[in-house]
Amino acid sequence: MASSALPWMMDERVEPRDAVHHRARAVHPDGRLLPLLIVNTSQSGLMARCDAACEPGDRLRVDLPQIGSVVAEVRWSLGGRLGCKLDRALGLAEYYTLLSALRR
Repeated sequence: MASSALPWMMDERVEPRDAVHHRARAVHPDGRLLPLLIVNTSQSGLMARCDAACEPGDRLRVDLPQIGSVVAEVRWSLGGRLGCKLDRALGLAEYYTLLSALRR
């Protein structure tokens, strides 16, 4: 399949992702509580499953273990999955602390 056929599938991430399976909560800008299942993460983003509708550009407040509340911008949403970029990248030590908690 030519890469120009489906440009939205091009992977522009530069950081590797770590697979996890962690239930979390987020707050949508309109105040809705959103249950999430975080399925992968990196120092600067995450992918989650979410049954609620979210649009690119939505800014969610996500509760992460050991880290607390972070702001994550929805970059894409497709078929009950969404990709988010954190407002601030996590430092390496902070990220490993988070990753350890997500994998429990």
